[in-house]
Amino acid sequence: MRVSVLTISDSVAGGKAEDRSGPSVIARCRELGWRIVASAVLADDRGAIEIFLKESADSNDADLILTTGGTGLGPRDVTPEATAAVVDRTIPGFSEHMRAAGAEKTPRALLSRGACGIRGKTIIINLPGSPKGAVESLDAVAELLPHASAVIHGARHG
Repeated sequence: MRVSVLTISDSVAGGKAEDRSGPSVIARCRELGWRIVASAVLADDRGAIEIFLKESADSNDADLILTTGGTGLGPRDVTPEATAAVVDRTIPGFSEHMRAAGAEKTPRALLSRGACGIRGKTIIINLPGSPKGAVESLDAVAELLPHASAVIHGARHG
């Protein structure tokens, strides 16, 4: 799987905090044998997030775009809205399963509003902003992603 990772954080983009979530997600993807094709950091800016997601998905360089951050209840948390604006189809089961798996560890996982969907032939998944939450959420759906990507590219469910 070819993966692009986008960290969404005002403080990281502004140089006020270190990105810990993006590198954690990248490390986990590599452990899974997936290839990182790009990584970036953006502020919590809906327009910029939408542009990044559109350009990344439309380039067909990645099978999967993983975002980390901007999925909470804060006034600047707009990642799910940006994702919803650019996907062709949603994958609600991924979001539901990630929240349910997270809730087994902490009830605060239910506050994540992360969305998942497909644009063209690229899966987009919003992960929480904490390194632990991001990796645990990814792990909840990781075994399904290669099959989902293959089906999007024309394979049968078989």
